[in-house]
Amino acid sequence: MVREIVVYPDKRLKMVSRKVEVFDETLHMLLDDMYDTMIAKNGVGLAAIQIGIDLRVLIINIPLDELDNEHAQPKENTLEMINPVIIEKDGMTKFQEGCLSVPGIYEDVDRAKHIKVEYQDREGHTHIIEDDDFLAIAMQHEIDHLEGRVFIEKLSYMKRKKFEKEWKKREKNG
Repeated sequence: MVREIVVYPDKRLKMVSRKVEVFDETLHMLLDDMYDTMIAKNGVGLAAIQIGIDLRVLIINIPLDELDNEHAQPKENTLEMINPVIIEKDGMTKFQEGCLSVPGIYEDVDRAKHIKVEYQDREGHTHIIEDDDFLAIAMQHEIDHLEGRVFIEKLSYMKRKKFEKEWKKREKNG
């Protein structure tokens, strides 16, 4: 089921998400709904708080190579991360990010180049994953959501002021 995306500056995006304690059918339905929502909105990642659920749950599905102009994101390629914790990070990189909760805005953001994350899957089994490519960026972006942060908060003071001005103007004009 496709759910409504929480859009900036909704106060729910500032909430720190709660740890998942129960790995049951309700959690599985949430993960399935998150996938449906992310695909319907053309995203590559989604945190539960972005659909108004303050649980430490996120999904990422990076499109397959653009063979024949396809941007396939098969469900079986979805990385489901419950209670993720960054256990190691190093290096620095800059990447242009966007966000389903801040539609139409894309900005360069500084992130760690390499990260290692411990998380649980939908059954509660613990895994460790590490990456130094786009997946590392996506994991950091989505984990920020679980901490109540949106990528625009990482912008410089001047870029942030410019964004706020443009966003208010956009909201006013509908």
